[in-house]
Amino acid sequence: MKHGQSVENRPVRGDARPGGAIARLARGASIETSTRNVADVTGYAPLVPPGTEVHVTFLPGTPYHHVLSVAARLRQVGLEPVPHLAARRFASAAAVADFTARLRDEAGVTRILLIAGDSATGAGAFSSSLQVLETGVLQACGIRSIGVAGYPEGHPKIPTSVLDEALERKIRYAETHGIDLFVVTQFCFDGHALLDWMRRLRGRGITLPVRIGVAGPATVRTLLFYAVRCGIGASMKALGSGPVSLARLLDRRGPERLVATIAPHADELDIAGLHLFPFGGFAESARWIADAAAGRFSLGERDEDVELTS
Repeated sequence: MKHGQSVENRPVRGDARPGGAIARLARGASIETSTRNVADVTGYAPLVPPGTEVHVTFLPGTPYHHVLSVAARLRQVGLEPVPHLAARRFASAAAVADFTARLRDEAGVTRILLIAGDSATGAGAFSSSLQVLETGVLQACGIRSIGVAGYPEGHPKIPTSVLDEALERKIRYAETHGIDLFVVTQFCFDGHALLDWMRRLRGRGITLPVRIGVAGPATVRTLLFYAVRCGIGASMKALGSGPVSLARLLDRRGPERLVATIAPHADELDIAGLHLFPFGGFAESARWIADAAAGRFSLGERDEDVELTS
């Protein structure tokens, strides 16, 4: 099974040195924002390059109009909004169509990330992202670039075989209907686990563009909180071993070691780029992207004091 890559998602090839590979992954990285404060969006433009893809999360309890307002503001300040569409939040295909059409018309949205959503039960007709995709509503509203989630450590509630079959059905549907499908992975902390997952994906003949999700700089306490919440406990040991103390919990960690692990294999595995989960704040993750893209990348004293430059 094959699926071609869109121009905007193809990995950039060139300098094979570790620092160069890291910089290529960071250039054009996407990043997320929540919908808590629309006014904050104005401050994003100086922090990231024009046209940067900013994903708008669709958290439980978030009203549709908040997602729409953030997407519209991102467009106004010169950034590319990529709203998340959570299948379980919608009562019907008509509700999906109304929301998608408004995103298109009021925020110029051309790409979305289609997810199931964290709700235990659906609000109506849908329990999975696949069900929304197969309605045809998204392409009917002019959305033909659609992202889906990838799970390098598996899903805490869904068997791997079910995830695999769902992805294959999405690919078949996309190929038949002219949809540009791409993958954004859940974050994890273990670069080797990510590489194993990517090799398994490519070994199955799947050539979809994949953005690797990484946790932006944050305290260890914050990272542990989100790891447990998102069900990725298997790689928490990559945050470091040793006695738990308040000082250690307040240490700040970034994705340096993970990125350094995967970067030398980016060309081999056709990794399209990075996607930052800004658990420590949008500004700090944006600075991390800028530093990595410019070759200012250090593993730091706690990680053998190794510095990589492009």
